[in-house]
Amino acid sequence: MAIHKSLKTKGKLSRHRNVLSRRERVEILRKEGKWEEGDSVFGLAKVKHIKEKRKVKPPKAPTPAEVAPEATEETEETEEKAGR
Repeated sequence: MAIHKSLKTKGKLSRHRNVLSRRERVEILRKEGKWEEGDSVFGLAKVKHIKEKRKVKPPKAPTPAEVAPEATEETEETEEKAGR
């Protein structure tokens, strides 16, 4: 029986699914050395399948040079209003 094209993955963590197919479980167990050719495909051991979290990058803080022009514009406006 073939795997549906929507279920095929290029890498292990390219798309996380909660339930693995029997074929995927056998492949993982074979890599771990817990399953050999000829073993039963029924009653397979549980396979730990972790969803990898992406790290959120903090927003980039403005440099003092970027902050300074804004501050000078505000002070000029307040000076003009005070002078009137």
